[in-house]
Amino acid sequence: MANETPQQFTTIRYVAYRRIALLCIICLTSFLVALSSGNIAISLPELISLFGDNAEPLHTQVVLELRLPRMIHAFSTGALLALAGSLMQVLLRNPLADPYILGISGGAAFTALLAIAIGLIGWTVSLAAFIGAMSAMLLVFGLARGQGSWTASRLLLTGVVLASGWGAAISFILSIAPDNKLRSLIFWLMGDLSFATNIWPALITLAIGFVICLYFARNLNVLSLGAEQAQSLGLAINRFRWQLYVLASMMTAMAVVQAGSVGFIGLIIPHLLRLIGLRDYRLLIPAAVLAGGSLLVFADTFARSAFADASLPVGILTAAIGVPIFIFLLYRGVKTV
Repeated sequence: MANETPQQFTTIRYVAYRRIALLCIICLTSFLVALSSGNIAISLPELISLFGDNAEPLHTQVVLELRLPRMIHAFSTGALLALAGSLMQVLLRNPLADPYILGISGGAAFTALLAIAIGLIGWTVSLAAFIGAMSAMLLVFGLARGQGSWTASRLLLTGVVLASGWGAAISFILSIAPDNKLRSLIFWLMGDLSFATNIWPALITLAIGFVICLYFARNLNVLSLGAEQAQSLGLAINRFRWQLYVLASMMTAMAVVQAGSVGFIGLIIPHLLRLIGLRDYRLLIPAAVLAGGSLLVFADTFARSAFADASLPVGILTAAIGVPIFIFLLYRGVKTV
């Protein structure tokens, strides 16, 4: 942006703000669709009437006790994955990096499936998943560091290898699981928001992660220029990379706790945002929250509403959306980092 005139810079920022405003509208639309769609259809006037004295008791119960908590779970999970994906791609200098590439989700999935298989339910499964995710993070970081400092390529290779190991462990759990628990295990593994219970842990994690990411935004812009240039500008590369890795891992861990393995959101959202010109992390970070949250809200709404007597794992829909979009991005040859 050094060669841009002040007028060109102002125009670029104005266009970026317009796009973020559009994302806000899309986000609001996803909320309305999520609250009104389902086996019991609720119109917009009926939604508004819930805040008045003439509210229908059945509608109030359906919206406030069922749909609203699930919508919040979906939004917070999608936003966490999009934020973590944005950090991972600049951290590893790899456009194919996503929140699950370092095996964090594998550790969380293994411990959660093990907890479900032995009969644990509710918050204990979430606690097991979080412990597994953070243990996997420490294991990857420790092995990648070895006897000296770690590099992005070493961290990536270590994560990929450990992810394969977690995959084998998960397959073992599924192979010995009782038949009456196998369906719930597979649903959780494919991504399912019906296991989420308390909305506050994910919302608090999202709020903290969002604030920290905004605080890091200028340094993220510097790091995206390359390690050598960032270091020449005075950025403490090793310390900052470690901070990004821990932050992205914690957000990924909470997302996995909420919904299991929901793929492609952390991969395609940063790509799409950069494609529409939001490369400045001061703008990309809030846009990632809006876009990632909205995408998962839309996907989860369709997953629970597509069939009258069944609910699809939301991970199937995010994959169905993400694969063609990512193929299109590869075909276009978009520079994403």
